[in-house]
Amino acid sequence: MNIRSLTRGDGVVIGAAVVLFIASFLDYFDYGSNSVDAPNSWDSLGNGIGVYMVGVIGAALIVLSRSQPQPRKVVGLDLAQFGVAATVFTAWNMFWTIIDLGQIDAGAGLILGFIASLALAAGAIASPLVPALKAPLAGAPNPQAVQPPYGAQPGQGYGYPGGPQPAFGGGQQGQPQPYGAQQPGQPDPQKAAAPQAPAAGQSGEFTAFWFAVPVARQLYNEDGSQAPIAELAPGTWYLAVEQRGSALIAQTQDGRRGVLQDTSGIQRG
Repeated sequence: MNIRSLTRGDGVVIGAAVVLFIASFLDYFDYGSNSVDAPNSWDSLGNGIGVYMVGVIGAALIVLSRSQPQPRKVVGLDLAQFGVAATVFTAWNMFWTIIDLGQIDAGAGLILGFIASLALAAGAIASPLVPALKAPLAGAPNPQAVQPPYGAQPGQGYGYPGGPQPAFGGGQQGQPQPYGAQQPGQPDPQKAAAPQAPAAGQSGEFTAFWFAVPVARQLYNEDGSQAPIAELAPGTWYLAVEQRGSALIAQTQDGRRGVLQDTSGIQRG
């Protein structure tokens, strides 16, 4: 699992699930000063597995579904939808359990579990809706020296520190070459014979290349939706496998593919 694909809402879900799991081992009822040992939720599997673990499993389904490039579906529903329903069930069950205790006091496990289940259900429902919860859980890393692509020799190659450093517009040295800009030493394209552009409806031949982004940028789903599937971080090489207009189809180290809409200033390898 790529932690950079998780959001703050996913962090709330994970934290609440951990607290809910811990609460399942605490006292379910409170008998006061009586010598009777108070049971926890695992003394009744209907509570331990049927209530507490339903919420924990629901949280796992939510995080697993949202960390995948393409949401997995069962009988036409996303796993995240099953997870949200499970968290709401746990919170609803605990609410009515506390309401209907009668003369018995709620124990620490029931009270803490109820609070955790409320936070879990709220995080599961609000994560895709609240902008603050949709922000990445892990911030973008600090800019660092770009490592060469796989197989390149240290100190050699395009853009690598200590190697040839092309300049913007052929001027200053030591700056990364923007995507699509002319490299120093190449003939003027206006003076050279320009190759014939492909006819309408046809695509020119594309050669895959390595590239790095100057700042953190989102990688979007190939189906055209604006749902980000990953975040490209500076200091890491990615593979461009296809071009669509001004955008690139990029592939991350874990094999996920998506559309990089903003290609300005990228450094080619």
